[in-house]
Amino acid sequence: EELDFPGPRTMRTAADWLRRQAGGEADDDRFLLFVDEFDPHEPFDTPSPWANRYDPAWDGPLLIWPPYAKRTVERGILTEREARHVRANYGSKLSMIDHWFGEVLDALDARGLWDNTLVIVCTDHGHYLGERDLFGKPGVPHFAPLAHIPLLIGGAGVTPGRYDHLTTTVDVHATLCDLFAVTPRHRTHGVSLLPALEDRGRPVREIALAGVFGRWVQLTDGRRKLARAPVSVDNLPLSLWSNRWSTMPVRNVPELRLPPPDRRARLDFMPGSDVPVIRQPFAPGDPLPFWALGMRPGDHHCYDLEDDPGELRNLTGSPLEDAMTEQLRVALRAVEAPEEQFARLGLT
Repeated sequence: EELDFPGPRTMRTAADWLRRQAGGEADDDRFLLFVDEFDPHEPFDTPSPWANRYDPAWDGPLLIWPPYAKRTVERGILTEREARHVRANYGSKLSMIDHWFGEVLDALDARGLWDNTLVIVCTDHGHYLGERDLFGKPGVPHFAPLAHIPLLIGGAGVTPGRYDHLTTTVDVHATLCDLFAVTPRHRTHGVSLLPALEDRGRPVREIALAGVFGRWVQLTDGRRKLARAPVSVDNLPLSLWSNRWSTMPVRNVPELRLPPPDRRARLDFMPGSDVPVIRQPFAPGDPLPFWALGMRPGDHHCYDLEDDPGELRNLTGSPLEDAMTEQLRVALRAVEAPEEQFARLGLT
């Protein structure tokens, strides 16, 4: 059977399901619909009428693969003109997704679901598009374009407006558990946002952690930010905990793969749970996972976001860095971080 409107399969299926099957008032009609839309994501390709919508003067092949690079224009990886064109293609993809997401919202309207439905819109990370002459997700700390991601919540009981609370993506899981009165079997680190939605003056958390495996570990309280780098030249000690050993290739570098586990690997358990994982240690001379390559020892960053929202003045060596480093030590203990992390960051 044909669906009601054209668009990507994910959005079409979600809107179609809402129109035909979404629940009603009864408890047994409650539903949770998770829509994982991969776009907007590179490649920044879009069909008509979205393709090249914001750069009509461009007359060459569309640049839909942004580089992952630092000092991108400075080193000639992209010209200023090419950088503008890449950003324009990203904008085209945003507009395309906004349009199709609107069809999902229209389905909520058609079923009259706003009075008993909570809608949460978020993303996993941002993407550099020329800020600080960065493109993609290169080896730099989480500056605001990558880490300050959108979170929109609307629906029953939510007063429209801006909520200036610190939060992080793990709080979405905690919010859903709270909403459906579910108690997770394993210890988690999220905090429900429902109290903040009911009372704007009630913050839900004081700090948030972020990071990418083998790179900086970051902490913020919303006003200040610390990015702590490894203190050793070989980015060790380091171990990888995973039950999904990725074989995903890296575009244009097919030979760069995640090193497979070897006979040093052992079965371990994620802190606070009985979920088994492979724990693979790395030693000097080992090939490291590609995320962990290129880290410079001691490349710490510390910013006062209130006085320096552009994160331009690195305050390492200041009392602020000392205070936030101790705060990071406490925060990592609270989430039961492995001992390798403390040694790697020089926090022992």
